[in-house]
Amino acid sequence: MKNNERVQALKILTAVVQDKSSLSQQMPASAEISPMTKEICFGVCRHYFRLEVIADTLVPQRPKAIEVWLAILMGLYQLHYMNQPDYAVVQETVKALEKLKKVWAKGLVNAVLRNFCRQKEAILAKCATNETFIHGQPKWLLQQLQQDWPADWSAIAAANDAHPPMTLRVNQQQQKVEDYLQELIAAGMQAERHAAASEGITLTEACDVHKLPGFAKGVVSVQDGAAQLAVSLLDLQAGQRVLDACCAPGGKTCHILESESKLADCIALDVDPKRIKRVQENLDRLGLKATLLQGDALSPDSWWDGRLFDRILLDAPCSATGVIRRHSDIKLLRTADEVAAVSETQRAMLLAMWPLLQSGGVLVYATCSVIAAENEEQIADFVATHADCKVQKVTGIWGRDTGHGRQILPGELGMDGFFYAVLVKQ
Repeated sequence: MKNNERVQALKILTAVVQDKSSLSQQMPASAEISPMTKEICFGVCRHYFRLEVIADTLVPQRPKAIEVWLAILMGLYQLHYMNQPDYAVVQETVKALEKLKKVWAKGLVNAVLRNFCRQKEAILAKCATNETFIHGQPKWLLQQLQQDWPADWSAIAAANDAHPPMTLRVNQQQQKVEDYLQELIAAGMQAERHAAASEGITLTEACDVHKLPGFAKGVVSVQDGAAQLAVSLLDLQAGQRVLDACCAPGGKTCHILESESKLADCIALDVDPKRIKRVQENLDRLGLKATLLQGDALSPDSWWDGRLFDRILLDAPCSATGVIRRHSDIKLLRTADEVAAVSETQRAMLLAMWPLLQSGGVLVYATCSVIAAENEEQIADFVATHADCKVQKVTGIWGRDTGHGRQILPGELGMDGFFYAVLVKQ
């Protein structure tokens, strides 16, 4: 592995830990990031809290320089989880510090990593009884999971550290699911129909999207099975006016248009102009058209034309605690205070969207969170203060009924953690 790959990984991880910048911001799709750099970055984030437990057994005091601490964690990740050769990891990690002008720390990092190599079994045995090492989650999140899911928290923690499957959504305007499945098999790709998402196919092994038959022509998109369930809950009909609030990056907008081609109007709203551009790119690839609006769902007066909607999809901002297996940096970026803040935003969005819904219309509230305060408790509070709101019971082989919506936990039927509530305006 080239030296600069470790240096690059160290710089990226420093931005995540120190500046609270996400991995997606540090590694945009357009950037040239090697597979090894990605593996180190995602892997260190995934096992960050376990790596800290290991490191704390090896150093009497954590170094104040964050780059030095992260270099130790990176080295431990490569030694323990990637099973890289001891000599190469130690040597190249020390060299990375030279590149970052942290020469003074070379001796410390060298000693720590070599001690781990010599005492690996004893150190891991000592860590094995530590709850943080066992479950690998930040303490606030583990406590929240134990409170909200007393019978399932350990399974959720394990699912958070698993690698997710690659699930596809077949464009029904272009091809039938079964036909595309056969096309994949003919191309030598093992796949099967998704158990819960009617347009979904799960690949046995992930691949580059450009290797998928018909991807460039819009025959298929990559979308987790849980995210695909939103459209079926909308119960779309020809002639309806539909709003996809907080629409970026556009997967659900595209699915709406694929599912019902005769809508009167489909408005896709997002506050971020850069993300709106991404939505347009997805629409163009699939050959679909929607009315794209840049605007804040919290302030409808700035963009709404006054005409009521028959259907509203509110894919609300959330803690994203249901998709940690895809975005391992969430473990480092989220805090309990941020969950409280985003819950307030969700409440405000529900209040802002509800007056835009036609009588008899449906609003589907969705999050990729597993935290009750963002999900069933949020909906219970809303219903309690809105006499014209009724929660429609959702049934199916997926998820579990919470009384005010349906919750999918990470890993169930191979899906991400998602919450859905179907609200009908009386």
